[in-house]
Amino acid sequence: MNRRRIIIIAILAMLITPFAGFLIAGSIVTAPVPQSIGSSPHDIPARMVQFPSRSGATIHGWLIPGQKSAGAVILMHGVRSNRLSMLDRARFLSRAGFTVLLFDFQAHGESPGEHITFGYLESRDAQAAVEFLRANAPGERIGVIGVSMGGAATLLASPPLTVDAMVLEMVYPTVDEATSNRLSTRLGSWSGMLSPLLTLQLKPRIGIGTDELRPIDKVGGITIPKLFVVGAEDRYTTLEESQRIFAAAAEPKELWIVEDLGHTDAHAKKREEYEQRVTSFLTNHLNTRKP
Repeated sequence: MNRRRIIIIAILAMLITPFAGFLIAGSIVTAPVPQSIGSSPHDIPARMVQFPSRSGATIHGWLIPGQKSAGAVILMHGVRSNRLSMLDRARFLSRAGFTVLLFDFQAHGESPGEHITFGYLESRDAQAAVEFLRANAPGERIGVIGVSMGGAATLLASPPLTVDAMVLEMVYPTVDEATSNRLSTRLGSWSGMLSPLLTLQLKPRIGIGTDELRPIDKVGGITIPKLFVVGAEDRYTTLEESQRIFAAAAEPKELWIVEDLGHTDAHAKKREEYEQRVTSFLTNHLNTRKP
């Protein structure tokens, strides 16, 4: 093999290797994350529930009964997680008297699914959860707490979810920005320009494009009360992006910027303040008990 051919092969290998790496990465980030969960912890009086979703999955979760007219809350976890990540929220909401539904999105936990879709199919699970809770907690006003992808699923639902209040934590405005931020955080600021190598895989892998993953385009049409919880140090959904999606949101709305918080669990980081703020917000909008 002559030197020129060796050089050509070496150059081609250098060009192909990054593309192969992004193809592998695309397979990993959209792959299901099943986990056997089983019964709820002994300190949570929940029953196991299942309900169908238009995502094609049978959704698995827990339902915790609450006090009549106190309101009901649906907990929606983040990407590559499951209902276990919402247990501490379920505990304090249950203590406050709310009926609580926590579940696994399709392709997560015990809910089957072929691909994670970053809020698209998951928005259908969100709709199914609202329908299920409305049937199982009749007469209760309903609120949602959506974390990251759970918040995106909440906003992407079409038609909008028929609920009475939303707590939206660290929700990306567009999937293009979310992808670029994650690459930049992991590989350095230069790598953000490579995000199309991942986002262009959405259509062939999961059947949707980036235009269908833009919560910022939906939030202006949702006129129920909304509390946005954002991290001042979040590098996955930056403060500027959170302020932009808040600005695009319809009234009524509130913004809580949590100091020293990245793209992590706001409840775990600021437990006392989180519980006070969220309980007060949800009680104001969901509780119909007479004083």
